[in-house]
Amino acid sequence: MSAVANPATVAECLRVGAGFSQGDRNWIAEQFATLDARLAGFHADATELEVSVKDREARGQKVTLECWVAGRQKIVTTSAEEDLHAALNDVRDDLRRRLNDAKTKQEPRHNKHLRDVGQPAVEVKPDTEPARAEAD
Repeated sequence: MSAVANPATVAECLRVGAGFSQGDRNWIAEQFATLDARLAGFHADATELEVSVKDREARGQKVTLECWVAGRQKIVTTSAEEDLHAALNDVRDDLRRRLNDAKTKQEPRHNKHLRDVGQPAVEVKPDTEPARAEAD
């Protein structure tokens, strides 16, 4: 994979949605900091994260983390954990798994055609002729 000039980070790409305030953003970004290594393979300009919570701190709260990366399908992870901290960790870990799965599916080792095409060709020197066996 080629190096990305402006790698995506949680701090740069995270938006807080319904149920969270801008004051919560830094705390959430700290919780999601382990995603930085996984997001680094994507351009910051083409990556967005949005976290939201429905019915915060009530029974049945639902935390949702959405991830958009240009050229890929949107990934949505959810958690119904009652503890907000645990729910944020749950959606973070699920997103990391799904990003890893998506990357693995695109690697050549999982596609026989790409693996075969990637092999270097043997070069034949034009000034030498192969030895011929005489048939009797």
